[in-house]
Amino acid sequence: MADFADIASGLEQDRLTQSLNNRSRFETESELDCNDCGDLIPAQRRALGGVTRCIQCQTNFEAKQKHFK
Repeated sequence: MADFADIASGLEQDRLTQSLNNRSRFETESELDCNDCGDLIPAQRRALGGVTRCIQCQTNFEAKQKHFK
């Protein structure tokens, strides 16, 4: 018979697996240059997929979106 710790551990693992399977996936290729300023987007950022802005422009974009809500 399973105890409460085993049941809780199983539920935690199921929820983690479900969350990982439901996460957003960016399958499209990233842009080489930022769509806003034209600077080169670093390779590590492009590896995420679907990236269209450099870090600074994305930060500025998100800050503006936050103020409009």
